[in-house]
Parts: sequence; structure tokens; C-alpha cells
Amino acid sequence: MKRVVVLGGGESGVGAALLAKAKGFETFLSDSGMLKENNISDLRNAMIDFEQGGHTEEKIVDADLVVKSPGIPDKAPIIKRLHELNKKIISEIEFAYPYSKAKHICITGSNGKTTTTLLTHHLLMSAGKSASLAGNVGFSLARQVISDDQPDYFVIELSSFQLDGMYDFKADIAILNNITPDHLDRYEYKFENYIRSKFRILQNQTKSDLFIANADDPVTKEWLPCMSVTGSMAKVSMNGADGAVTKIDELGHVFVTVPGLPELKIDPEKMTIHGRHNIYNAMQACVAALKVGLSAEDITKGLATFKNASHRLELVATINDVEWVDDSKATNIDSAWYALDAQKRPIVWIAGGTDKGNDYNTLMSLVESKVKALVCLGVDNHKLLETYTGHIETIVETRSMADCVRECNRLAKSGDVVLLSPCCASFDLFTSYVNRGNLFKEEVLKLNK
Repeated sequence: MKRVVVLGGGESGVGAALLAKAKGFETFLSDSGMLKENNISDLRNAMIDFEQGGHTEEKIVDADLVVKSPGIPDKAPIIKRLHELNKKIISEIEFAYPYSKAKHICITGSNGKTTTTLLTHHLLMSAGKSASLAGNVGFSLARQVISDDQPDYFVIELSSFQLDGMYDFKADIAILNNITPDHLDRYEYKFENYIRSKFRILQNQTKSDLFIANADDPVTKEWLPCMSVTGSMAKVSMNGADGAVTKIDELGHVFVTVPGLPELKIDPEKMTIHGRHNIYNAMQACVAALKVGLSAEDITKGLATFKNASHRLELVATINDVEWVDDSKATNIDSAWYALDAQKRPIVWIAGGTDKGNDYNTLMSLVESKVKALVCLGVDNHKLLETYTGHIETIVETRSMADCVRECNRLAKSGDVVLLSPCCASFDLFTSYVNRGNLFKEEVLKLNK
């Protein structure tokens, strides 16, 4: 009997352990941190041996196969030791793949992949297709392929970390939203290494498969000629890029024309998600939906009923004609750019947190034309202050969400929007972008009482 060791006890790791046990492998799970109670319960109910709070090397190095959770970097001591011993290390998605009976619609990118994943899934489900979410959203793929009762489609959000541990896995439809510098500490601070990881979504595709690319993304455009695309390719564009399957008329309507498929007209004003970035997300999701046989009517209805995940340009409330928008998920410059670009009202902008090496000057033209006040929310705001002093009339510093919302309420006037789009990670004052967004909502809703 092969011994499978799973490193990491989150949803991905526990799902892999449950699958390994169900398929008859000797299974052991190890996590350097503490497991959630529901995951402990799942492991105990399946009679899976596990440890938490540290790795016991002798229990790990005798593995025939190691399934590594995506959050564990290759520089972790236990991973270095496994590499020294030439142990095979794969991701949970790779481990689950042989047991999947479904088609796989896979989405990756630096920004927008969760929205595109959720929207694609919603389009399929609202049209009556059998589909399930996996990867970074929903339950792990491994957990869902234990049973033979599987959906027709898995819609899977994939990070670069997951793609790094995938070798035989194939995406029947692969979507690449865009590529911007992110997580470079995991890639030897070489952007090209991160880029190559993202393009791993193309591996093993056949002529019958589809790759949906953003032809307006400069990195994708530069690198695409260097990549081997075996399947057919559909390029989406808002700028009339050569070979694109999309075009925009003078009214802003988007026409999607994929050879052999029905033409689709998208009216962005009738979508529930807004901003240029979400038009790109919608175009790519719609091409995938057309490919699996949805009608233009089904897709149009789905676009009008989609509800996005929280903390992504989410309107929290309108109070005294001031809109309060939670975009806490915007943890880098590109996400904040799209958020600022999407606003049609004067902006009181909340930014700050754990800086990722941001160049805030790239936002300057948008900031000068749209932002009336900047409320810094972070422990160290010196880069924001250095960049925007003299370019924004009013700048204040805060170090708690309560003070931040209080200042925004003082500065915002009727017809304005208060936009939490921080550009930064949340870990200086908050436990996660979700914690930051939830606290923002709580403080905003107090204003209405």
C-alpha cells in the first residue's frame, strides 16, 4: 500500500487526505499550525492519522507521495528536505484529477480570477447545467471526486501556487485573466518565473480544448507568442486587438463572436458587476459559457442575476447620497486602478496597509482626476504621503477602522463615493482582507443607525 502524506490542513489538505483514505492509501496529514475544529472532525471521522502544531520529519519523509497545500512555499525546511530525498510532491488538484469524471473550466490570473470563476459557475447553473466550484473557491476538488456522483463541469479557480504542483492535469477550457507582478517572494523575485507559472494552465491541452486570453493585457500579449497553444484560442479585447472575438460599438455594447457559436451582445449597464475589469471578466466567462452550449439568452439572463463575492467593489450602503464601496480585496496597484477607474462620483479613497513594493505613481492620473480626499489606513503610510502630498487636496492618517470611517464620513458630501480599495495587504492592522472588509461594513452600517 502506498503511503500518502498531506502537508497542510486547510480545505485543500483535508480534502486530499479524505480522498487518499477513500482510495485505500495509507494516509497521514501534517500541519505546522493549528487545525480548525471542523477539519479535525472530518479527519477523525475518516480515521486519518494527523498532527498539528509542527512537522515530525520521520513521519513525513517515508512518503511515497506528498500532496502539498498551495500556501506552503518551496523554501520551507520540510519541503527542502523532501526535495533532497527526491520525493514526488504534487498539488491537491493534481492528486484529484485522475478521479474526476467532469470537464474542467479553469481560471487563473493576477486579478479577477475569483469573479470570473464565480460568474462562469453562475452562468452554467442558471442555465440548468450541472456544475460545481473548486480550487480556491468552494470545496476542494479532492473532496468532491471521492463520490462517483459528480457534476458535468468543475469550474476551478487556480493560483500560480496550485499550477506549480500540477503535471498531468488538463483544463478543457483555460482562462487567463491577466498577469501583473505578485507573490514574487515565492518566485526568486523574478517576474518571468511567475509568468511561466501562470501559463502552466495551458499544459496538456489538446486540439479539442479552448484557451481564452485577454489580448489587451500587455504581459499576456508579450509572452503569448512564446507559448505553445495546442487547442483553439479565443482572444477578448476592448481595444480591437488583432484576432479578438469581441468588439465594442459606440454605445459601449460588447459583441462576442466565436466561430461556430451564437453571437452574444453584452450590455455592461445591465450587468450586476461594473468597471472595465469586470467587462473583461464577463467577456471571458461568456466565451466559456458559449463553448459549453449556453444560448445567448441564457447568458444575458445570467449576467443580470449574478451576485459577486464580498469585498470586490461591493456597495455596502448609500447614506445621505454617499455611496460606501468595499473593495478590500484590492491588495495591489492594478486592482485599485480598476476600482478607481470604475467610479463615476468624486472619491474619498481609503488606501494603505502592508506595502508590496507598490509604485503609487502609476495611479496618479486617476487620482488627480477623481480623488478629492485620501484617508490612509495603515501603520506606515509614508509612501502614500510622499506620493500624493500636493496632488490630493486633503490627506489624513488613521490607524483603526472606526477612525477611518469617521474621517470619511466627515469628508464625504452628497454625490461622493467612499471607496475602500487599499492597494496593500491587510496584515498590519487586520488578519485578512476579509477581516478588513467586514470591519469596514460594520462601521459604515453604524452610520445608518
